[in-house]
Amino acid sequence: MWPNISTAPFLLTGFPGLEAAHHWISIPFFAVYVSVLLGNGTLLCLIKDDHSLHEPMYYFLAMLAGTDLMVTLTTMPTVMGVLWMNHREISHGACFLQAYFIHSLSIVESGVLLAMAYDRFIAICTPLRYNCILTNSWVIKAGLGVLMRGFLSLVPPIMPLYWFPYCRSHVLSHAFCLHQDVMKLACADITFNRVYPVILVALTFFLDALIILFSYILILKMVMGITSGEERAKALNTCVSHISCVLVFYITVIGLTFIHRFGKHAPRVVRISMSYVYFLFPPFMNPIIYSIKTKQIQRSILRLFSAHSRA
Repeated sequence: MWPNISTAPFLLTGFPGLEAAHHWISIPFFAVYVSVLLGNGTLLCLIKDDHSLHEPMYYFLAMLAGTDLMVTLTTMPTVMGVLWMNHREISHGACFLQAYFIHSLSIVESGVLLAMAYDRFIAICTPLRYNCILTNSWVIKAGLGVLMRGFLSLVPPIMPLYWFPYCRSHVLSHAFCLHQDVMKLACADITFNRVYPVILVALTFFLDALIILFSYILILKMVMGITSGEERAKALNTCVSHISCVLVFYITVIGLTFIHRFGKHAPRVVRISMSYVYFLFPPFMNPIIYSIKTKQIQRSILRLFSAHSRA
C-alpha cells in the first residue's frame, strides 16, 4: 500500500542530465520568450490602432496573437523558474490550473485557425457576400464560440485531478504541468482521463484539420477556374500566411504526437525538447509569417516606425 502524501507539491523537471547547463539553455528560451511577447504584442497594438486593419481577417489574427501570448505567459514563467533558479516545486492547484490553460488554449488556437480558414473561403469563393456574411457580430459570436469550446471542453478531465489522491512519485516530466503527466501520478481509476482526451482530440484538432483541408480544396478549385493568371496569384497570395500558420501548428502537433506515441526509444531530451517546440514555435513564428507575407501588416509596421521616428 502506498503512503498517502497527497499534500506534497509536484516537482517540475527541466532537462534531465543537463542541469549544469540550465543557465546556458535558458538564454535561447528567454530570447524566444521575449520575441513572442514583442511579436504578438506588436500585432495586437497594430490591429487595435490601425483602422485599415479593422476587418474580420485581422480580428481573427488578433485572436491568434492573443492566444499565442496567453500560451507563452502560461508556460514560460515556470520554465524560466526551473532553468534560472531551479525552482521546481509547484502546488497542486497551480499545477492543475496551468494544465487547464495550456490544453484549453491549444484547442482555442485550433479553433481560431479554423475560423480564419472560413474567412479565406468566403473571401475567395463568395467575395460579393463577404461583408454580409462576416459581420462584426458574426466575428464576435465566432470568437466567443471558439473560446467556449476550448475552455469548457477541458473542465471534465481537469476537475477530477483536484479529487485524485497522489501517493506515487510527484516528479513531472516537464517544466510545466500537462494533464497526461499529472494523471499518471494519481492512485485512482483514471480510465475517464485516458479516454476523454482521445475523443476530444478527434473532435477538435483532427476535425478542425479536416475541415481546413476541405476548405482549401474548394478554394483551390475556385481559384483554378479563374482565367487571369494574375488574379489567380493574387487570390492564392491572400491565403499564404494562413496556410503557413496552419502548417506550423499542425506539423508541431503531429510531431509531438508521433514522438510520444512511437518515439519511446528516442532520448528523453528529444521528447522533452519536442514539447517545448510545440508550445513555443507557433507563437514565435506566427507574427513573423504575417509580417513577411501580409502587405497591410508591413505598411502598418512602417507607419508605426515612421511615426516614432518623427516623434
